Amino acid sequence: MSQHTPQQQLFEKSPVWEEDDQHSAVVASVVLAGRVDRPLDYVVPEKLAGQVEPGKRLRVPLGRRNQPTVGYCVAVATRDLPGTGLKSVLSVEDERPLLSPTMLELTSWMSERWMCRHGEVLEAVLPAGVREAAGRRQQPHLMPAPQAPASDEARPRLTPSQVKVLTAATEPLTASELADRSGASRAVITRMLNRGLLVEVEAPSAPTAKAADDTPPPLSNAQAAALAPICEAMREGRHETVVLFGVTGSGKTEVYLQAVEETLRYGKQAIVLVPEISLTPQTCSRFRRRFGRVAVLHSHLTPAERHREWRAIAAGEVGVVVGARSAVFAPTPRLGLLVIDEEHETSFKQGTAPRYHARDVAEWRCRRESIPLVLGSATPALETFQKCLTGEWRMAELPERVGGTHLPGVLTVDLRDGPPRRAGGLSSRLEAGIRWALNAEGQVILLLNRRGFATHVQCHACGHSVTCPQCDLSLTLHQPGSRGICHGCGRVIKVRPTCSECGTTGLSIRGSGTQRLEDNVARTFPEARVARMDADTMRRRGSHEATLDAFRRGDIDILVGTQMIAKGLDFPSVMLVGVVYADAALHLPDFRAAERTCQLITQVAGRSGRGPKGGRVVVQTATPDHPAIRAAAVHDYNAFVRHELPIREALGYPPFGQVVRFVVRSRSETAAREWAEHLAGRLRQQITSGETNSTGVRVLGPAPAPIERLRDAWRWHLQIQGPDGGLLRELVRRAIDGLRVPDSVAWIVDVDPVEML
Repeated sequence: MSQHTPQQQLFEKSPVWEEDDQHSAVVASVVLAGRVDRPLDYVVPEKLAGQVEPGKRLRVPLGRRNQPTVGYCVAVATRDLPGTGLKSVLSVEDERPLLSPTMLELTSWMSERWMCRHGEVLEAVLPAGVREAAGRRQQPHLMPAPQAPASDEARPRLTPSQVKVLTAATEPLTASELADRSGASRAVITRMLNRGLLVEVEAPSAPTAKAADDTPPPLSNAQAAALAPICEAMREGRHETVVLFGVTGSGKTEVYLQAVEETLRYGKQAIVLVPEISLTPQTCSRFRRRFGRVAVLHSHLTPAERHREWRAIAAGEVGVVVGARSAVFAPTPRLGLLVIDEEHETSFKQGTAPRYHARDVAEWRCRRESIPLVLGSATPALETFQKCLTGEWRMAELPERVGGTHLPGVLTVDLRDGPPRRAGGLSSRLEAGIRWALNAEGQVILLLNRRGFATHVQCHACGHSVTCPQCDLSLTLHQPGSRGICHGCGRVIKVRPTCSECGTTGLSIRGSGTQRLEDNVARTFPEARVARMDADTMRRRGSHEATLDAFRRGDIDILVGTQMIAKGLDFPSVMLVGVVYADAALHLPDFRAAERTCQLITQVAGRSGRGPKGGRVVVQTATPDHPAIRAAAVHDYNAFVRHELPIREALGYPPFGQVVRFVVRSRSETAAREWAEHLAGRLRQQITSGETNSTGVRVLGPAPAPIERLRDAWRWHLQIQGPDGGLLRELVRRAIDGLRVPDSVAWIVDVDPVEML
C-alpha cells in the first residue's frame, strides 16, 4: 500500500455533494489521462467558481480512496443535481487555460476519429514541458550581475560550476533554462543569486519580424498560378486545400514563403510542417531570412525551450511556426495558413497512441478556421492524389524546375547482370559516376536505406543465422566491436567469430548497411571526405544541422545515408545521386511498398542536378521492370499513379476504402492467437448481425504478423476494411464494447495504418 503525505490524506476527505433534494450547482466535466474512458463530473466549490474554466487542469479525487489526480476540464455547466453524491474539485492547477475551445473540440474529434482515449489525445497535444512549466510559478529571468567576475584573474574565486553558469548566461534565462544550458544544478544557481553573482531581470520579449534580408524572386507562371488560389481563399476567408504537385526543384518552397508573407500581411499566423528534424534547420533558415523571428517545435528541444516557444506562439508574438508532426497543435490564436511539406511522408502518422495523422488534423483545423491548407510534394500520397482527381481538393502542378536547370538523367543498373564489384554495394557504373562527379568538383549523395555494417550473419557450414533471442529478426552487425544489434528491440549482443551451433570458425557476412558502404567508399576514394547520416550517427543534439551545414559548405564530398537524406534538401553542388539498392523495401508485405519505393527513389533522385553543372542518377536494382522503378527512373510519378490506383480500387484498399488494423501481443503464442481469433469472431458477428448496412466490409485474418515476435512477445494481427470509415469505426466500437482483456494479452487498434509489419 502506498504512503501518503499529510496533504494527500486531507485530499482523501474530499467533500461530496450529498444534498437530499435536487439542487443547482456548477459542475466541471474532467477528462483524466489514465484508464478512464469517459469524462467524470465534479462539483465546483464556491471558492473555486471563478477559477475553473474549460482548458485548465484540475486536481480532483478519484476512486474509493479519493486519490488526488490531475485531469483536464473540458466543460463547465450549471446543473440540477440529484442527491446521488458528486465529489468536489480540489484545486485549479493553471492560472489560464492551456487549451482553447477550438483545441478542445479538436481533441474530442481526434478521440473519435482514431478510436483512442480523450486523455491520451490531450496529453499528446500539450507537450510535457508545457504542462510542467504551466503548473509552476513563473520563474524570473536571470543575468550575471554587472560586478560579477568575468576576467581570467577573478575567475579562480569561482567554482567550475559557477564559471559554467556565467559562461552560459549570455541572455536572460530562467533558472531551469540556465541549468539546462550550463549543466549546473539549481542549487548552484540559487547560491549565485544569493551571493549577488546573478540578478533578476525582466523577461525578454520575442523579437519582432525584421525587414526581409531575402528578396523574393519573381515567380514562374506555374508558381504564380499555384499561389493564386491560396491567396484568393485567404482574402475570402474560406477553406481550400491546395496540393502543390511539383517536380523536385520546381520552387514549392518559394510558393510557401509568399503564401506565408500574404498571411502575415493579414495579421495572421502560419504553421509549416516538415517530416524530418533534419529538414527543420534548412527550412527555418530560409524562413528566418525572409521573416526574421520564427518559432521552432520538434522533439529535440529541451522542455524549457519548447515551453518558451509555445508561450510566444500562444501570446501571438511570433508569426511563423516551423516544426515536425506535433507542431500541427501549435496554439496559434490567429491561424491563417497551414502548410505541410513532403505531405506523403509516413512520419506524419503517429506511431503510438493517439495514432493520428497530421494531414487529417491539419485539414480539420483549416476547415474549422476557414483558412487554406497547402500540401506540397513531388510524389503525393495516393490518398491525396485521388482527392484531387475527384475534385475534393485542388491540384496545382509545377512541372518544371526553376532557374533553367533540368531533371537529371537516370541510369538503371540491373544487379541481375552480376554482383556488385565490391563488397559494400558499388557497381562499376556507380563507381564511375562517383569518380566523374568528384573530378568535376561536385558532391555525391549515396542512399542505402539500411543501417549498420551487414544485415545478415550466417554460418557457411550449418546455415545457422545470428538472430535476436527475443525478436523474429536477424541481428544487424555493427562495427567496430562486432556488435549484433536488433533493430526491433535495440538489444546488443557480441557476435563471436565461431558459430554457436556447430563451432565452425569464419561466419559469412552478407548484405550491406550504411556503415559498410561508408567504409567501402572511403577505401575506394581515399581523397574524398566521406560522412554518414543515419539513426546511429545522428543521435547527438544538433548533429543533423552540423552535418548538413558541413555538406553545404563543401567540407564533405560524399554523403552516405538512409532516407533522411532523400527529401527536401537543396544542395546545388550535388552532381551525382546513387541509389545503392532500390529494392530494399519493395517486397515487404505491405500494400504501400511499391508507392513508398517510387516516392523514395524519385525524391532522392531530385537532389541531383540543381546547380549549373547538371547531374546524374544511378539506380541499382534487381527488378528494373517493376512499375515503381520504371516510373521513378523517368521522373514520371503520374505513370506510377495510373498503374497503382486501379489495383488499389480492385482490392478495396486506400484511397478507395479504409482499414482498421488490430495487433495482438502476448508472451504466449497461444494466447495471442486465441485473442486475435476472438476479436475476428466478434467483428464478423457485427458484420452479419444486420444492424448496419455492411456491404463491402470484410475481415482479413487473423494471422501471424510479418514480424511474428518482437521484444519477447508473439504478435498476431487482423484487419477490417470497407468503403466507409465511419461504418468501420462503428462496427469496431460495437465489437470491442464490454470486452474484458486477459492480463496476458495487450492489443492496439490502428485506424488508417501506414505500417503493416
